[in-house]
Amino acid sequence: MAVDVVTEIEIARPRAEVAAYAADPDNATEWYANIKRAERLSPTQVAFEARFLGKTMRYTYEIAEDAPGERLVMRNSTMETTYEWRDWQVGTHMVLRNRGSAPGLTAPFMRRANTKDLARLKEILETGQ
Repeated sequence: MAVDVVTEIEIARPRAEVAAYAADPDNATEWYANIKRAERLSPTQVAFEARFLGKTMRYTYEIAEDAPGERLVMRNSTMETTYEWRDWQVGTHMVLRNRGSAPGLTAPFMRRANTKDLARLKEILETGQ
């Protein structure tokens, strides 16, 4: 099933800090509930292991665009994930977009997961926990 899910959040931390943390695969398991492992394979490839709906999925993203502090686009043959960061009143406005198709993933499921993940990212960056 094809999905195109956009999720947004405001984080009361500087854009450079939010972007650096969110874009670093070493931090993915801290703020993404379903990501169990992330490894940078090369400057342009990142491998992930995730657990969705009781199934383990392994996939590799190619970094298609990397404008530090502004935009990161990662994609493979079935999915594209985009992060965008903009200055906001007291910090950063972050947009997370997932589009493509993956077996068993629906837009409502992905929206709920992304909302929780961005809330966790906000908590980590604003409180240090």
